[in-house]
Amino acid sequence: MGVFDVDYSKLHERTDLPYAVRTVEHAPIPLADGTVLSAKLWLPEGLATARGVILEYLPYRKDEFTALRDEIRHAYFAGCGYASVRVDIRGTGDSSGIIQDEYPLQEQEDCLEVFDWIAAQEWSAGNIAMIGKSWGGFNGLQMAAYNHAALKTIVSLCSTDDRYADDVHYRGGTLMGSDMLWWASTMFAYNARPPFPRFVGDKWREMWLERLEKTPPFVETWLEHQARDDYWRQGSICEDYSAIRMPVLTMSGWADGYTDAVFRLMDNLDVPKRAIIGPWAHEFPDLAIPGPQIGYLQECVSWFDRWLATDAKDELHEDSFVVYLQDSVAPQTTYDYRPGQWVDLLATNISRVDVMAPLSGQQVLINRQHHGLYSGVFCPFGQEGDLPDDQTIDNALATSFTLAPAQEPLNILGKTRVKLRLKSDQPTGNVHARLTDVSPGGEKTYITAGQFNLTHRHSHAMPEELPVDEWFDVEFGLDAIGYRLPAGHRLEISLSPTYWPQIWPSTAVVGLTVDLGHSQVLVPQAETPVVTELPFMQAETAKPLAKTILREGSRTRRIIKSLTTREWILDDFSDEGLRRLEHNGITYGTRNHNLWRVRENEPLSAVTESNWEVDLSDADISIHVDTQSRMSCDAENFYLVNSLQAYEEGKEIYRNRWEKTVPRRFC
Repeated sequence: MGVFDVDYSKLHERTDLPYAVRTVEHAPIPLADGTVLSAKLWLPEGLATARGVILEYLPYRKDEFTALRDEIRHAYFAGCGYASVRVDIRGTGDSSGIIQDEYPLQEQEDCLEVFDWIAAQEWSAGNIAMIGKSWGGFNGLQMAAYNHAALKTIVSLCSTDDRYADDVHYRGGTLMGSDMLWWASTMFAYNARPPFPRFVGDKWREMWLERLEKTPPFVETWLEHQARDDYWRQGSICEDYSAIRMPVLTMSGWADGYTDAVFRLMDNLDVPKRAIIGPWAHEFPDLAIPGPQIGYLQECVSWFDRWLATDAKDELHEDSFVVYLQDSVAPQTTYDYRPGQWVDLLATNISRVDVMAPLSGQQVLINRQHHGLYSGVFCPFGQEGDLPDDQTIDNALATSFTLAPAQEPLNILGKTRVKLRLKSDQPTGNVHARLTDVSPGGEKTYITAGQFNLTHRHSHAMPEELPVDEWFDVEFGLDAIGYRLPAGHRLEISLSPTYWPQIWPSTAVVGLTVDLGHSQVLVPQAETPVVTELPFMQAETAKPLAKTILREGSRTRRIIKSLTTREWILDDFSDEGLRRLEHNGITYGTRNHNLWRVRENEPLSAVTESNWEVDLSDADISIHVDTQSRMSCDAENFYLVNSLQAYEEGKEIYRNRWEKTVPRRFC
């Protein structure tokens, strides 16, 4: 269930697709510099030339890690007459070379050569669509900006146009304590897996050892770039939206970490475009929870039929933006389903209401270092325990204002803007704002939140110290949301200088005063949402691959208080299970243990640790990898330690340790 083992019972397996499908497990793609990328192909039989080619380009290993999800989707596309291609990025899976970072220029240059290779194949008509979720959604946007002649359209899910201000490293200029190290540790472990001898031959071990030695811990580079500089501008298509000149289909979910980008793409791209936002976590909309799920593959094929299989660029097109307006619910850390209704956002009139208007006076914000522990996972995949818990405790650890009961339903639909007049007793600091639904019974359900590094009030590129004990103004946004606050419920506004572990703490306990009379919280309100329907509400797929579950997955997520040390610990353990794919005999699995620690009134005590165990075997190899990653700080520096041990047939064959000290700059 969840991200561990897919539940196919909600899906309709299509047995009547128009074309039978031929699969090629390994197709080498030679690059100009001698690197060879590895691709898997799904080809429609009976067509000399496919109607178009669907490309997904990822570092997540086509042979095992994404094999289950790849099969049900790529085989579906092929069954509809499209050739489908899944490529391992340089230095991952069965592709040679070294992966140096996420979204480097090298990755994009390689992809241009992949386009050329696809266009030259006998089964290709030279017309390509890129698809992808998360990493694949990011690089789809990035490649669209190149406007290669063969690339006709993209489908981008759960992605961002802004690598700095809206990703797992920094948000609103704040350093993401929850995800910066965790995500880097994830790729650190994933990248340590070898290619398979069945595809690369006897050189597999040499390739593996080179990969272990030369693939860096990405977090070192990310932490060195604490402001918006050229490093983050590369690959951020918000730098020039006009560079994209092809149709775009984009999707996300309210529980996902990348919903805001959908609004920016719809606002700024001057191309035919369609957007869908459901209640989902960071997953494909045909399986994502909370439900309802939709027919994602049918949406894609309908899009391809319009923009890939035919020359339709000059046709008139009316943009479409459909979102899910969620009903109020009691707080839970997991939902299988969120009640609500689909809304045509472009046809709905949105106005803004200042919900802070009744407030006045000045207030020193409560500053508690463990505020935020009940926030849930920033970018959840749908595991148990991912979503925010009842907000009663967190709201008590912040400065919270409970408004009068709503006389009429308040349909919050879009991005809330926060304008604050503040005064600080320190030259650096952060602020966090949150909206909560307070039921008549007192339960408090998280609606949305946002965070901002106050030294970035003028620019993410050029941070400036705060004027101590002087008033200044700052404006930032909360995450876009669709949420219906019922009549009789109360809206609660919470403000704080801290939000652990999402925001890495400041160097000191900051005294932050807010002038309520000169502050606003502008909520986007839809008085009369225009209800609509989606054309494909039953998800279809191709036939799934057979698998044997050798170890069930499990999840524990605990908040622990040490009464002797005053330390608060968020302990998160995920066993993603162990499974064998029957078509190729590959067995794979992972375990991940994360800790976030902080002591009351001691922001410099913040520590995060992320440890991974990775297992991989088939008829030829049996490997195990352990990684340990740690991030801590003092007032001047961040301290990074990454270590890795690799085992072959139970014997250690590699061990290394990376240590890095990075000066703090306004974080």
